[in-house]
Amino acid sequence: MRIIITGSPGVGKTSISKALGKGLKYKVVNEKAFAVENGIGKWDSKNEELVVPLGKLQKALNQALEKEKDLIVEGHLLCETKLKVDAVIVLRLHPELLQARLGERSYSAEKIQDNVFCEGIDYCKKHVLRRYPAKKVLEVDCKKTIKETTAHILRELKKSWEL
Repeated sequence: MRIIITGSPGVGKTSISKALGKGLKYKVVNEKAFAVENGIGKWDSKNEELVVPLGKLQKALNQALEKEKDLIVEGHLLCETKLKVDAVIVLRLHPELLQARLGERSYSAEKIQDNVFCEGIDYCKKHVLRRYPAKKVLEVDCKKTIKETTAHILRELKKSWEL
């Protein structure tokens, strides 16, 4: 099974992906690490972030997905791509909790505001539902621990996708 895990920065994508990958014994790929390894994107020193062309990322990830049977790809840009996957998990977090998490990570006030706004308007969920049928999408609130959230996702995957 090929799975995408996406959501706003700070919702827990990396932590949940690692735990889920361990539970399923799947390889986990981070979108930014993949982009860097494949020479996709350029570093923007002003904003201190990797700028990744979505078309190139999508094409390269789809090629990689054709070679892998059991894989989790995680990252916030994935909500804006159309990949050949079986399931899309959109992680959510209450905007106030997200604001606190991003503040702990020393994000700039502007970056915090942007990401909290996107979470508040369901940005990732709306973009995912434009690209994938609703039956492939699982929306998960990350207000519980990583262990509890991962267990919930595993139950849902087993129930709906017959793992």
